[in-house]
Amino acid sequence: MLAQSHPPGRFTANQRTRLLDTEELDLADYLRDESEDVGAEALAHKQQGFAALLIGAVGVVYGDIGTSPIYAFREALHAAAPVGVVEANVLGLLSLLIWTLILVVTVKYVFVLLRADNRGEGGILAIYTLARLSIGHRSLPVLMLAICGAALFAGDAIITPAISVLSAVEGAGLVLPSLTDWVVPTTLAILMVLFAVQSRGTGPIAVAFGPIMCLWFLTLAGFGLWHLVANPAVLAAFNPLWGIRFLMNNAGLAFAVMGAVFLAVTGAEALYADLGHFGRRPIMMAWIVLVFPALLLNYLGQGAYVLSHPFAADDPFFHMVPPSMLPYMVLLTTAATVIASQAVISGAYSMARAAIQLGLIPRMRISHTSHDQSGQIYIAAVNWGLLIGVLWLVLSFRSSSALASAYGIAVTGTMIITTLLAATYAVNAGRVRPLVVIGIAVPLALIELAFLASNLVKMGDGGYVPVLVALGIILVMWAWWRGTQKLLAKAHRTQVGLPSFVASMEKSSVSIIPGTAFFLTPDPETVPSALLHNLKHYRGLHEQTVLLTVETLRTPHATEEERAAYERLSPRFGRLILRFGYMDTPNVARAMVAARRSGVKFDVMATTFFLGRKRPVVTSEAGLGRVLDRIYMILSRLAADPTEYYHLPRNRVVELGERVTL
Repeated sequence: MLAQSHPPGRFTANQRTRLLDTEELDLADYLRDESEDVGAEALAHKQQGFAALLIGAVGVVYGDIGTSPIYAFREALHAAAPVGVVEANVLGLLSLLIWTLILVVTVKYVFVLLRADNRGEGGILAIYTLARLSIGHRSLPVLMLAICGAALFAGDAIITPAISVLSAVEGAGLVLPSLTDWVVPTTLAILMVLFAVQSRGTGPIAVAFGPIMCLWFLTLAGFGLWHLVANPAVLAAFNPLWGIRFLMNNAGLAFAVMGAVFLAVTGAEALYADLGHFGRRPIMMAWIVLVFPALLLNYLGQGAYVLSHPFAADDPFFHMVPPSMLPYMVLLTTAATVIASQAVISGAYSMARAAIQLGLIPRMRISHTSHDQSGQIYIAAVNWGLLIGVLWLVLSFRSSSALASAYGIAVTGTMIITTLLAATYAVNAGRVRPLVVIGIAVPLALIELAFLASNLVKMGDGGYVPVLVALGIILVMWAWWRGTQKLLAKAHRTQVGLPSFVASMEKSSVSIIPGTAFFLTPDPETVPSALLHNLKHYRGLHEQTVLLTVETLRTPHATEEERAAYERLSPRFGRLILRFGYMDTPNVARAMVAARRSGVKFDVMATTFFLGRKRPVVTSEAGLGRVLDRIYMILSRLAADPTEYYHLPRNRVVELGERVTL
């Protein structure tokens, strides 16, 4: 007879004592009341007013693109220096900046991509899953696009904190020239503190992100409007002909200028990536009402000031600020760049978690830094890897102007991949007519390809940095995905079919062990090797044996109805599938509440989880395949402990290992 479970949320006196004595606090998650299983983040999201979401979007979503005025127009002027600071050139550069913001950010991201959500989530991996689902079968080209996009995002995540903080601290040299020699040390100190506090969570400081960035954008708009009123002639830059004429008259400088102009839209991917945190309407409203006007006014103000003061072309952003207000502006700029860096760092954590769930990188230990929001996570491996890369960039380039040469390739590459995946999804899903998709996607792709070509010119000046980072991550992702697929295919060929095994065990005379055994297996159709080894060595079966498979959906979050599915195969055997979205934390212990509702009967104190650990061994195969196999072997040994990753009860797990030849 199966052991009877107790009602959810209740413990017997004996069970409560055993829980406390063994410190198995994770087991309490099994018996949580159903009402407590409601996602706290979703509940908090519903309770927030539109104004709060709007301010939050300003603080998190627009931190990166909002700090672009510090260096974008300056770098464009430097690229156009050979032809001089004259009205036609300044208006041409401003026109290119304005129409890049309109076409790339406003049209593509705000009005088009924000409508292509995957259950409310956005980003490169979200659009990949949409494209993959719309095709209906595995597509290696689509998979490679997703891998390349995620890898390029990692390159962007390393460069953004370095160039943002460095450019802000450089402004201190205008306040006190004696501080110039301290720019790099100060930047390093700020970055190390920023990354060091990540493990404590961003909740307390994130509350201030919105108001600070609102003040930042109002300040940008205020200084820009002040100088625009003094020289309103720069409003002519809204005419795109000024930009076209500049490129035609200065063909030799076109690539260099376009590469600098593109700095104005770095961070546009955050519009889409943070869709799930704030929703489409707050992000759109924040852009239309505050961010876009503030950026336009500031760029126009910089242009107006440079026309009146040509000497300011070396750093128009800080020169346009009155000397008496410069110290406060430097402080505000530093705060804004730290916020921009924080947004990218948090985005890297979310991207890594999604990549883990989609099977693109090994399991990593994920820590939750908030009891109220599941999206606030910390991944130590990602954090310290980013810090090493950021510090190396600051020490290598030592100035934001030099580092600007490395910026752009990663962002343009990610944008092009997003366009291709979005077009693939739109065509295959049948939501938009193919001719309409072509009419929108082709012009945008051509513009982005032009920006990519202009940034590739900077390859020798530092553009190789994000490319090398991306290539390394692509190699890791491909090796992990390939190795995982090889192991699954090999296991499927050698393992015993589940129906025949269950039938044979019903007639077997093996010993019966009291309690329930959950055997984790990636393939619910075959018998896990851990079960076969256990049967071979101990010649016994539990009263109830449940094959447990954790599935990752091609959607960001699993609904409560999707969470658990249980199939009773025989009086002693069952098959349980727990489903999580690729943005969910695979907490098996907590999901057992849903398992109970699906029909699984078990006694918490008589339950054991069995894990099969496969240790890959590389064969003597030569060539690239052997290299990829060795990378997979190393990564598998560095992967996080599955007990911690799946949040299994610590003292109720038994691991059985085996060597598998790749």
